[in-house]
Amino acid sequence: MTGELSPIDKAKFVAAKRAADFVEDGMRVGLGTGSTAAWLVRCLGELVRDEGLKFKGIPTSTRTAELARDVGIEVISLDEARWLDITIDGADEFDGDLNLIKGGGGALLQEKIVATASDRMVVIADVGKEVETLGAFPLPVEVIPFGWQTTQALIEETLISMDVMGRQASLRMNGDAPFMTDEGNHILDLHLNRIGNPRQLALVINQMPGVVENGLFIDICDTVVIGYGDGRVEIRDINEGTIETDRLDFVENDNLFTDLAE
Repeated sequence: MTGELSPIDKAKFVAAKRAADFVEDGMRVGLGTGSTAAWLVRCLGELVRDEGLKFKGIPTSTRTAELARDVGIEVISLDEARWLDITIDGADEFDGDLNLIKGGGGALLQEKIVATASDRMVVIADVGKEVETLGAFPLPVEVIPFGWQTTQALIEETLISMDVMGRQASLRMNGDAPFMTDEGNHILDLHLNRIGNPRQLALVINQMPGVVENGLFIDICDTVVIGYGDGRVEIRDINEGTIETDRLDFVENDNLFTDLAE
C-alpha cells in the first residue's frame, strides 16, 4: 500500500501520478525505464482501466514493454509511431538547466532515441535527484563489446583534458558476466564526481570509435516533475520559465503499486 512506502518511494509515486495527467486520449507516449518510470506505467494503466484513457505507448526497454502490456497499455514500436507527442521518463540526476544523467537502468540508448523523437520530454524524479552540478552519479556510456577495453582506455585518456574531477571507468556487471543492453552492448560507468561542461563532454565521448551513446541528455528535457515524500509535487517548465506546486493525497488501501515498493 502506498501508505507503507518509504519517503523516497512516496516521492516517486506522487511525481509519476502527477505526470500521468500530461497524457491525453490519442497521444503517442514514450514510456521510460527504471523504478520511477515503472510507477508511471502503473499509474497510466490505472487510468486506462478505470477512466478509459486511450493512447499508444512506446517503451524504451523490454522491461517497460512487458509491464505496459501487463497493465493494459497498447504498445507499439517507435517505427510504427514515427513521432511522439510526449515522453515521460526518470533520471539519475538533473541540474538547474534540466540537463540529465540517465542510464542507471541500462536503457540509455533507447531512452535517448525515444526522447529526441518527441515533441516534449517530461522527467519524473524524487527531490534527491536534483544536483547543482552533474557527475556524482556515474555517467553510463554504451559501447560495443568488440574492443571494449581499448574503448575504455581511450575514454580514460580523453578524460584527462576534460573538466571533470574523476577519470575512472568500470565495466558494468550483471553477476559474474558483463551487463548486456537490449542491443547486446556493454556499459562503461564513468566515475567523474563532477562534470564542469556536460555539453562538451557529451560531444567528445560520442566521437570515439566503439562508443554507441552516452547518458548525458542535454537540451532534451522540457519539464521536470519533482516529488517529495510528504506528497508535494513541483513542476518546472524550462521553456515557459514557470514553477507550479501541487499536493497529492495517498490512498492507504490501493494495492496497485505494492510490488513496486523497494
